[in-house]
Amino acid sequence: MRIMSRQRRTALASLVGLAILTAGSVAGAQDTTAHGKPKGSKEAKPAGETKVPRLFRSESPLALTLTLNVKQIRRDKGTTPPWRSGTLSYTDSASKLVEVPLRARTRGIWRLKQCVFPPLRLNFSGKETKHTLFDDLYKPKLVNHCKDTDQYEQYILQELQLYRVYQLLTPVSHRVRLAKLAYVDSASKKREAERYAILIEDPDMLATRLSAKRLETKGAEPADFEAPQLALAYLFEYFIGNLDFSFNGLHNTELLLTENGLVLPVAYDFDFSGAVNTSYATPPPAFPVRSVRQRLFMGPCAVKDEYPAALARFMEKKEAIYALYHDDIGKLMDPKAVRETLGYFDEFYDELKTPQSARGLFDHCIRPR
Repeated sequence: MRIMSRQRRTALASLVGLAILTAGSVAGAQDTTAHGKPKGSKEAKPAGETKVPRLFRSESPLALTLTLNVKQIRRDKGTTPPWRSGTLSYTDSASKLVEVPLRARTRGIWRLKQCVFPPLRLNFSGKETKHTLFDDLYKPKLVNHCKDTDQYEQYILQELQLYRVYQLLTPVSHRVRLAKLAYVDSASKKREAERYAILIEDPDMLATRLSAKRLETKGAEPADFEAPQLALAYLFEYFIGNLDFSFNGLHNTELLLTENGLVLPVAYDFDFSGAVNTSYATPPPAFPVRSVRQRLFMGPCAVKDEYPAALARFMEKKEAIYALYHDDIGKLMDPKAVRETLGYFDEFYDELKTPQSARGLFDHCIRPR
């Protein structure tokens, strides 16, 4: 990991200094109780949390059709792929077909090289989305099946659940929407596949919802972050058994600067986690673990005092987390995958059920070199 230089730290401090202070607060940012919640509030909510696009105000799965030149976009493997024209369509509540023009391009690194159908970034025009499900969207990510098999579709559903868990724990996380997506080739008019996919709130939308701005400078250190949110993010990565991330290096993570001068960490992309346990996932070679199912705590000691409150949040939300795997979306998962995932979560809760065991884990925090 890169260490933030004095110049970078000065630049970051300057950005914070330019932020406009507001009365609104981010979860955990104000004076808190012993459980990490702001006093006088049932639930900590960031300023601007009401700015949620229509698409993400519901969790009900959508039925969508994506039409574009499939053969053409499959060939876009470069680092600067072009935007390709297409449409996204659905039937509204009045049984009317709604077609929304968009552009799409490939994204990613590993999946772009390995997948039969590449992951995409969608691009909507505000004018053309008015009065549709996609109003106020900009560039959401599409997390789609890597291969056209039931197993890879199950991976999509398993990863979706982790985004939903993250949202239960903190609003400082990406909103998601599940869709049963049909892929139609615009050249041949042939239906290529129909599989579940995830539409993920794009970083700028996330920043707007939290009244924040994106920071794209690598090298942030623990002291640069809002401590309770950093502790929660690291504990979440431990909970799902994920090592494929770096807040310091902006790998599968984003940083947000709020209007009241807080730097918030946001994690995403969980298919290499132990909770999903894909057939292709392997732990990073630098870590002393044999498989992605083996957890390793990577939380920094700089926020050690915040871990008990973060753990209390997990304990408080345990029942709600498990309930996600038995609701209508959870029922789309293979029952064996549900049992294995909840068994994996059981290991977390069993490991940390006493103050002594929790202290034992947090004592293994990462100290600066």
